[in-house]
Amino acid sequence: MIRHTVVFTLKHPANSNEERDFLQSGLHLAEIDTVQNFECLRQISPKNEFSFGFSMEFDSQEHYEFYNEHPDHQAFVQDRWIPEVTNFMEIDYVPCDA
Repeated sequence: MIRHTVVFTLKHPANSNEERDFLQSGLHLAEIDTVQNFECLRQISPKNEFSFGFSMEFDSQEHYEFYNEHPDHQAFVQDRWIPEVTNFMEIDYVPCDA
């Protein structure tokens, strides 16, 4: 299992129509076949500068690569992410054997 997460801040004012539209458009990533347990999250800790997060899971590296290369994901990155996100950090996890 791979958990793909990204935390980010948008260029749009908080609670604006543009912010809501971006987040709504991100929900469509959950429709890509290999995506499981998609979540759109609002960050509430004062300990970091990010405002939102997307989290999703994949059964395998192949499923993650399918998502990453999917035309809908590529279009979202080009049409929405690059022009509207001001800062982000991506983290991909696999379970520890600890």
